Amino acid sequence: MITFKNVRKAYPNGTVALDGVNLEVEDGEFVFIVGHSGAGKTTMMKLLLREEKVTSGSIIVGDYNLSKMSSFRVPYYRRELGVVFQDFRLFPNKTVFENVAFAMRAVGTPAKVIKRRVPAILHTVNLADKHNCFPNQLSGGEQQRVALARALANNPKIIIADEPTGNIDPQMSLEIMNLLVKINKLGKTVIVVTHEKSLVDYYKQRVITIQDGHVADDHVGGMFE
Repeated sequence: MITFKNVRKAYPNGTVALDGVNLEVEDGEFVFIVGHSGAGKTTMMKLLLREEKVTSGSIIVGDYNLSKMSSFRVPYYRRELGVVFQDFRLFPNKTVFENVAFAMRAVGTPAKVIKRRVPAILHTVNLADKHNCFPNQLSGGEQQRVALARALANNPKIIIADEPTGNIDPQMSLEIMNLLVKINKLGKTVIVVTHEKSLVDYYKQRVITIQDGHVADDHVGGMFE
C-alpha cells in the first residue's frame, strides 16, 4: 500500500528533514509514527499528502508514484486519503452534517447519496444526535469526531491522523483512538502521528520511530519495550 524507498527531503534553507527513509505499510495496517519534535514526522506527512515533493528516492501509495505524479493528478490522489488534524479544521458556520457533507460535495457526490451516507458516518463516530449542532456547541472531543467523520466521508483507503489527540483531554483521547482502531478493523489503513507515549503503549500496534530524519526503530508494541 505505502512504500518509502530511500527517501530524502532537503529544504531550500539546507535543512535535511529526511535522509534515506525506507519503510512499507501494508494494506489494512495500523501504524503509529513517533519521534521528538523536529525528527521528521511532519515532513513525512507532507510528503504523503503531496504537499511537498521528495528531493530523491520514491514514495508509492497504491497505484500512485508520488515522486513522479503531475500536479493535475494530486486532487485525485488525495481522494484516496482521509486526513484528521490536531486543530480539527471545521467550518464554524456549518453544522456537523454540513461539515461532513461538504467533503462529499467537493468531489461531486449526488445529493441523495450524501443524505443517506452522512447519517451513517455520524453514527459510526457516535454523533448521530449532533447533526444539527455547530462546532462551537461541541466539546473538543466531539469536534475531533466530526473531523474523523469528514475524513471518512469519501470512503478513503487510508486514514492519516496527525496528532489527533493533541487538543483533547485524556478520556476523549481514548475515545478517538478507539474509533481509529474500529475504523482500522473495517479494513482501512490507519497511520497515527503522535508523541503521546501512554496511548502508543496502551494500543500495542506497530510503532515506527523517526529520529534525525531516519527510521530509528520499527516494531510492534509500545514506544519503549
